[in-house]
Amino acid sequence: MPTTHLYLIRHGQSEANLRDCFLGHGDLPLTALGHQQAQLTAGYLDTIHADAIYASDLRRAYDTAQHTAQRRNMTVTADRRLREVNAGEWDFRPFTELVQAYPEAYDLWQHNIGLARCVGGESVVELQSRIVAAVTDLAQRHEGQTIFLFLHATPIRVLRAFCEGLPPEGIQSVPWASNASVSHVVWDGEKLTMSAYSIDHFMGELVTALPDSV
Repeated sequence: MPTTHLYLIRHGQSEANLRDCFLGHGDLPLTALGHQQAQLTAGYLDTIHADAIYASDLRRAYDTAQHTAQRRNMTVTADRRLREVNAGEWDFRPFTELVQAYPEAYDLWQHNIGLARCVGGESVVELQSRIVAAVTDLAQRHEGQTIFLFLHATPIRVLRAFCEGLPPEGIQSVPWASNASVSHVVWDGEKLTMSAYSIDHFMGELVTALPDSV
């Protein structure tokens, strides 16, 4: 069976990243730096052929994808299955506020994320099931092709854990992918394998990542 290549790109720096606040299905745009990062990522991807481009329908991911699509005269297909975790009551809340308002639930998010649930929202295990199903579906739909998927930090993190066969308790060992970084997943018709994670060297001093308080 032909191999399918999937490149997973995290969105560039968003207004939420700049404000150090939690953002799930909430929608905030990229910062000026986020657009710069997205443009650098688009340049890095120039040498890689793509048959299709998908993105979360949230602006920070969709607008990151547009930088790549415009260079190729391609269109971006929005797919809400690629969204960040549904953060429920945590959406738009500063990380420092979550520590005080939800001490037990947020402590679990910080120290054993695979067992965590956003209060009023989605659990990390539920997110992982959603993302794995979406990525597998797109891989099957584009069998033997190469596609770009623009999405978010937690989805990329849980997908890596799935590819490595980690239990929920093992997700904590996977680091966060940096803004606008590139990860590579291969679908062989039966399983997903991640061969590269959070490539960001091409951004030089413009690399940004989530703070330790997340």
